[in-house]
Amino acid sequence: MVIRLLLLAAGVLSAQTDWRTWSGGNDGNRYSPLTQITKANVKQLKVAWEFHSGDADARGRTMIQCTPIVIGGVLYATTPTLMAVALDAATGKEIWRFDPVDEKRRGVNRGVMYWESGDDKRILFSAGTSLFALDAKTGKLITAIDMTKELDREPAGAFNGATTPGVIYKDLVIMGSSVGEGPRTAAPGHIRAYDVRTLKRRWIFHTIPHPGEFGYETWPKDAWKTIGGANNWGGMSLDEKRGVVYVSLGSPAFDFYGGDRVGDNLFGNAIVALDAATGNRIWHYQTLHHDIWDLDLPANPNLIRWNGRDALAQITKQGFVFVLDRETGKPLLPVEERPFPASTMPGEVASKTQPIPLKPPPFSAQKFEPSDLTPEVQARISKQLADLRNDGLYVPPSKQGTVVLPGTLGGGLWGGAAWDPSGVLYVNSQTVASIHQLTDSPAGAPYPYALNGYTKIRDDKGNSGAKPPWGLLTAINLNKGDFVWRKIFGKNAATTREVGTENMGGPVVTASGLVFIGATRDEMFRAYDGKTGAVLFETKLPAGGYATPAIYSVNGKQYVVIACGGGGRMTTKSGDGYVAFALP
Repeated sequence: MVIRLLLLAAGVLSAQTDWRTWSGGNDGNRYSPLTQITKANVKQLKVAWEFHSGDADARGRTMIQCTPIVIGGVLYATTPTLMAVALDAATGKEIWRFDPVDEKRRGVNRGVMYWESGDDKRILFSAGTSLFALDAKTGKLITAIDMTKELDREPAGAFNGATTPGVIYKDLVIMGSSVGEGPRTAAPGHIRAYDVRTLKRRWIFHTIPHPGEFGYETWPKDAWKTIGGANNWGGMSLDEKRGVVYVSLGSPAFDFYGGDRVGDNLFGNAIVALDAATGNRIWHYQTLHHDIWDLDLPANPNLIRWNGRDALAQITKQGFVFVLDRETGKPLLPVEERPFPASTMPGEVASKTQPIPLKPPPFSAQKFEPSDLTPEVQARISKQLADLRNDGLYVPPSKQGTVVLPGTLGGGLWGGAAWDPSGVLYVNSQTVASIHQLTDSPAGAPYPYALNGYTKIRDDKGNSGAKPPWGLLTAINLNKGDFVWRKIFGKNAATTREVGTENMGGPVVTASGLVFIGATRDEMFRAYDGKTGAVLFETKLPAGGYATPAIYSVNGKQYVVIACGGGGRMTTKSGDGYVAFALP
C-alpha cells in the first residue's frame, strides 16, 4: 500500500511539474497548477537560461511557432529549420539534436509529442510531409512515414504534412494535417491514427465522406475523388476517460469558390467527436456551412467544465466562441441560424444561413471600418474601399472584391485559448482585414476562378488598415457568456496612441492567477493579472515570441519558457532561441 501511494504521489507530482503536451495537457487548456510565481513576485522574474540553435534565416523568413514539452526535467522542442532538440530544462544545455534531412520539408512546427511504455520512450514530431519517431533519450531515429500516402484516394503525392502535433491515446498517435489549398490539387484532410511503435496506419476518418458514409449527401456525387482540404491543422484535444478525440476542421479547397462542391460540405469547418480507438464518428457540429472565406477552425477546442457539466469551447477566426456539450455536441450557450447574402458568382451557391452564437459576444470586430490613426490614413483607406463590397460578416467573395473582417489570419488563430477552472477563457485576437476578389482563370485551367492574391488592407506603414485596436486580449466568463475584461494588446512604435499590434501565438494561465503571453509584434513578453487584466510584468525578447509559452518545474523551481523565433508573417527579425524565466 505504501509503495502504491508513493507511485501515485509521484504521478501527481509529475503531472504538476511537467508540461506534457504542446497545450499543457490533452484537454487543450494551456493551464498550469504551479503557484510559485505569483502576482506579488512576478516582477522579480529574471532570465534563467537561453538556448540558441543557430539556424535562423538572416533575411527574416524563418519562425519558431513551437511550444516545448517538458518531461522529467528534459525539454523537447523544434528549431527554425524543423530540427528536433532535447535540452536540460533547468539550464538550457543541449542534450541531443535530430536533423530530418528531407528536401520536401517546409513550413513550421508547433510542437512535439511524447510516448512511453516501460523503458521505451519516444518523441514523435512532424516536419514537412514526414512523421518521425525518435528515441527520447538519444534523439536517434526509430522510424518515419510519408504522410502523403494512405489517404484512400488519388492524387498520390499531393502535399500532406502536419504543422501542429496530434494526440497520443494509449498506443496510437492520432494526426491531423496541413494540405494545399489550390483547386483540384489539394489532398483531403482525413484524420489518421498510427500504431505508435511501428507508425502503421490503424484507422482513418474521412473528413470528406466516401459513398455510404455519414455526410456524403452534403456534397455533389463523387466529390471525395477531387476535393481536398477539410483538414485539422490547428490541433485536436483528447478526453482520455471517455476515449474521445475532438477534432476541429478547416475549410474545403478551393477556399474561396465552391461551385464544384455545392452543399454544406461536411465535415468542413466542423468540430467532430471521434472514438479514439476506432475513428468512428460520435457527433459533429458545423460552425460554418459551405465555407468560401477560408475561415478554418484555427485551434484545438478547450475541454472545460461549464456550470458543472463537461463541455468544450471552440474559438474561431471570426471571433466567436461556441460552447458545446461534450457528450452530445449540442450548444450550451444559444446559437441562432441567421440569413446571409447570396453569391454573385456563376455556379456558386452560398449557404442561406449560418450559425451565430448569441453568447458570448464576438471577441473580434466583424465589420470593417477604416483606420482613423490620422486623417490622411483614413482618407486613403476609405478611397480604397470605394470599389469594394464592405457589408459585414459572410458576404461572399466576388469579382468586385469583398472586404472580410476578421480576415484569414483572424480573429482567433492557432495559439488557441487558455482556460482557468474558475470559468474564465483567455484569448488573444487581431484585427486585419482581407480582400477576397475572384478573377477568371486562364484559358485551359481546370477551375473557372482564382483568387487575386491574399491581399490584406494595410496603411502606408504596413499597419492594419482597420480601425484600432489591432490587438486585443480578452477574458471571458463562459459560465455567464460575458466579458470579464478586454485589454489593448501590444504597443505600436508608429504612434503613442494605444492601438495594439498584430499577434501570433497564444496565452497560458496558472493557478496563481497569472496569464503569460508573448505573441505581439513589439517582441515583448508579458504577465497579466487574470482577474483585472493589469500588466504585472513585461520584458523585451531577443526576437518575437510568436508561439505559446510552456510552464514547468524542475527541482522545486518554476520556469516559464517561450520560443523567440520572430520573422515570418510578422516581418520582424528572425530568431533561433528559447528563453526561460524564473524567480532569482
